[in-house]
Amino acid sequence: MNKHNYVAIMAGGIGSRFWPMSRTDMPKQFLDILNIGRTLIQSTYDRFIQFIPPENIYIVTSTQYLDIVKEQLPDLVEKNILCEPSRKNTAPCIAYISYKLHELDPNANLICAPADHLITEPQSFIDICKHALHFTSHIKALITLGIMPTNPNTGYGYIQYESLAAGENIYKVKLFTEKPDKELAKTFLASGDFLWNAGIFVWQVKNIIKAFEKNVPELHEVFDAEKQLFNTDDEQEMIDRIYPLCTNISIDYAVMEKAENVYVIPSSFGWSDLGTWTSAYETFEKDYLENAVSGNEVVIIDATKNMVQVPLNKLVVIQGLDDFIVVDTKDVLLICKKDKEQEIKDYVAEVKRNKGDKFL
Repeated sequence: MNKHNYVAIMAGGIGSRFWPMSRTDMPKQFLDILNIGRTLIQSTYDRFIQFIPPENIYIVTSTQYLDIVKEQLPDLVEKNILCEPSRKNTAPCIAYISYKLHELDPNANLICAPADHLITEPQSFIDICKHALHFTSHIKALITLGIMPTNPNTGYGYIQYESLAAGENIYKVKLFTEKPDKELAKTFLASGDFLWNAGIFVWQVKNIIKAFEKNVPELHEVFDAEKQLFNTDDEQEMIDRIYPLCTNISIDYAVMEKAENVYVIPSSFGWSDLGTWTSAYETFEKDYLENAVSGNEVVIIDATKNMVQVPLNKLVVIQGLDDFIVVDTKDVLLICKKDKEQEIKDYVAEVKRNKGDKFL
């Protein structure tokens, strides 16, 4: 294993579109959503430990999840769990680990990946990551992994890339675009040069720091001014102090859409961001009526294409529902049309307005 290769697993989100299973005190990255015996963050760690030295694996999470991470990843040394005092989106999260590693190892080559993605072909994923790390170790490139689309999905951002390869299966990025409507997504799919934006990045830390300095100088100044405190006993106090000064912004907006040295690897490794219940539905085995059921005692009558997630030993009878999401927890029952799932965040906000934080 290359001692200069590192990974930062980003695990600070609350997964509100996976409510009511995903809660503020136990978000989806710490849940066994797919009933495989490993939580999403454990599965992510399992993939990276195969080709990244264990001492080079870092988790960036919220302070409130420190104990959960320690419990779920007991082999990880505690100093490699970086705690954000507040949620500031992906740019400050990535800046934190990048400036820290640069003080530790100026030649660090870093993968930044979310903790809650599903990858069903791990060896293909590992091979692509190794390919990206090799490229960035020689070229001043910021790489993002793009997923070859299989349908006109409106839940993902898209990446358009140049036709001429800059390396083996590596292309210059032409355009990042936001989540499209259905018709535009169909156009993207038909064009053949658009990929889903997976939010997985690879670069040398010195190059992402240069990109921060050029494109978001206010963020660069916050971290650069305190760089002498990284990897010291004063690091956490410093982070707690400077994080309120950080802009709340994604790495895509902050850097990737502005930088000139951005490249993409068209990839296929059985990926889903598991961002919604429908994305989970697509990964589950289904019965002959195309229902995806998680629960031992579910009886389905005249119902099709539903996503059903209920307690294992609770009897649930569903009749007459088509294309619904049914999620039952100890204190919340959600019944929602699948085509309305993008609005679950709005439903959660409505619950908060009417019921406070009790069910969040």
